[in-house]
Amino acid sequence: MGQFLQFAFLGLAAGAIYSVLASSLVGIYAATGIINFAQGAIGLYSVYVVAALRTDGNLVLPIGTLSLGSEDNPASMELALLLGVVSAVIWALLAHVLVFRPLRQAPVLAQVVASVGLMLFLQALVQLRFDTENLFAQSILPESTVEIAGAVVNVSDLILAGVAIAVSLLLWAYFRLTTLGVATRAGSEDELAARLSGYSPDRLAAVVWVITGAATGLIVILASFTIGLTVTSYTFFVIPALAVALVGRLTSFGIACAAGLVLGAFQSVISWLATKTWWPEWAQSGLGEAVPFVIVVVALFLLGGRIPSRGSLGEVRMPAVRIPRIRIIPAVAIIAVVVVAILLTSGTWRFGVVTSVILSLIALSLVLLTGYLGQISLASMAFAGAAGFALSKLTTNWSVPFPFSMLFAALIATGLGVLVGVPALRIRGAQLAVVTLAAALAIQSFVFNNPAITAFEGNMIADPTIFGIDLGVRDGTNLVTLRFALMVLVVVAIATLIVLRFMSGSTGRAFLAVRSNERAAASVGINVAATKLLGFALSAFLAGIGGCLIGYSRGQLSAGSFTVMIGLTLLAMTYVGGITSFAGAVIAGIIGPLGVGYVFLNQTLSLGEYYELIAAGSLLLMAVLNPVGVAGAMSELGEKIKSLRHRESSPKPEAPGAAQSTQAGAHV
Repeated sequence: MGQFLQFAFLGLAAGAIYSVLASSLVGIYAATGIINFAQGAIGLYSVYVVAALRTDGNLVLPIGTLSLGSEDNPASMELALLLGVVSAVIWALLAHVLVFRPLRQAPVLAQVVASVGLMLFLQALVQLRFDTENLFAQSILPESTVEIAGAVVNVSDLILAGVAIAVSLLLWAYFRLTTLGVATRAGSEDELAARLSGYSPDRLAAVVWVITGAATGLIVILASFTIGLTVTSYTFFVIPALAVALVGRLTSFGIACAAGLVLGAFQSVISWLATKTWWPEWAQSGLGEAVPFVIVVVALFLLGGRIPSRGSLGEVRMPAVRIPRIRIIPAVAIIAVVVVAILLTSGTWRFGVVTSVILSLIALSLVLLTGYLGQISLASMAFAGAAGFALSKLTTNWSVPFPFSMLFAALIATGLGVLVGVPALRIRGAQLAVVTLAAALAIQSFVFNNPAITAFEGNMIADPTIFGIDLGVRDGTNLVTLRFALMVLVVVAIATLIVLRFMSGSTGRAFLAVRSNERAAASVGINVAATKLLGFALSAFLAGIGGCLIGYSRGQLSAGSFTVMIGLTLLAMTYVGGITSFAGAVIAGIIGPLGVGYVFLNQTLSLGEYYELIAAGSLLLMAVLNPVGVAGAMSELGEKIKSLRHRESSPKPEAPGAAQSTQAGAHV
């Protein structure tokens, strides 16, 4: 019992972070109606600010550095703590003013991708501006211990739990007992009424952003010595925080706080149980990280109908969709351009071309599911990875030949996609984005990083062969063989044409009907549930084919090939390209991770280290300024040019006086 309690108390540090982030998410949702996926990333930046100040006395800014000390005489802990909290507040305010306030009446998709873009931007900025390899968190809280019921407990863990409870009480008191807080709650029901009462919803929201930013910065700084410094951990703490916030229906600070502390303790106990000899081998890694996904699904299924929606001034729509039409000449021209690019390149450039072709297929899976069906999914790369690892087992353990190995692996990804899509039968919008992101993180932790399922040293994949022809990616001299590159093009072209046929036919019209209005779609005989599951199945199958091609292109796989961050970056590029069009998928492939755009940035401009920052920044600009993406903007420009040409070519009506004069002359 003593060991059980000891490990439960050890989880209070992580639980305190979950609690404060969850309370912050509840407050922001009440003030703006936005689920902020970047809340953990805001804390991430503040943690590294403090670490740098305590190491060499430098205050690292997004651009430039201020010296406030040296290695021998670093900044004091009090000053570092203050500046760390202030940095979190500043980022929170900038997020409100520059990103989320302009998107207050934007489609949910734009809000979600902007939030994801901000998360990617802050993480990339931390990696660029800080020496993440050599910075370490220093102790701020007391390092003494006390004994409770036979368990040795760190005083710092108890203090962190106390801070989390205090933050929850502070936010509850603000929203319940202060005039501004009550006005914020009233504005969540009816923004127009709040404005008529003399309150600005934007200013009320800014106050909440300040409070939650400060609370987030404070708790992660205090807990950093216990948790340690890693770039991704604080960013993805938002997933368990979202899970416990949903348990509280995004309205209860108390439930969110208590659930966060319990979740942290529970994950710690699972880690302890995994060391026992009787614990199943397959559950020894990643099970604790998969728990938030289960919590999210259960909470949304049980409480989804009772989670309140933020009041707004009017309805908004997703970006317009252009139904694709397969035209022979343009299709042949695109394929010819890719063939020429493959023939004229070699080495890294050919690898970039092939990667762009593969990424365009995975991006098309996002266009199909999110752009056409309106189901926001952040798990495309998880489906691709599931197929990739399945391909390794199929080709090396069971010697399944190509192309059947790829088809079977893609079908496994399809089953996983349907499973993840089941919650979409009851939930939608930002809440579905939470489910799919939690699923992606759970799959990465419990499947990809689990040595009982995959191998850390790499999962070998046998080269594809057909009719005795070796289609392997390498032949000893070439990084990518011509045969392999053409095989990838053929597979992607066939899959793309089939999907475009689906999208332009009755299936595509059913998708668009469900996207537009589910009740109206059901009233005309469309099976909404079956249509949603079909969308997830097709999307996962496409991503699975892409994952298999990535596997073949590498020769072996590791968890790093399909991280959540890569998936989110590809989503960013798809949105930048145009989430509702085939052209957007092509653009996403070109500028996607390790694609032609990345090779150009890295090889020609030597700016490869800035790729993630540029990608995230482009996403933020597109979400705020141009939600239809590059392809949509080009399409709109083309329509305007056609309209102007039509006006110029059409005969201008004559003035009444001139007409009368002409008629008079005719009579004469």
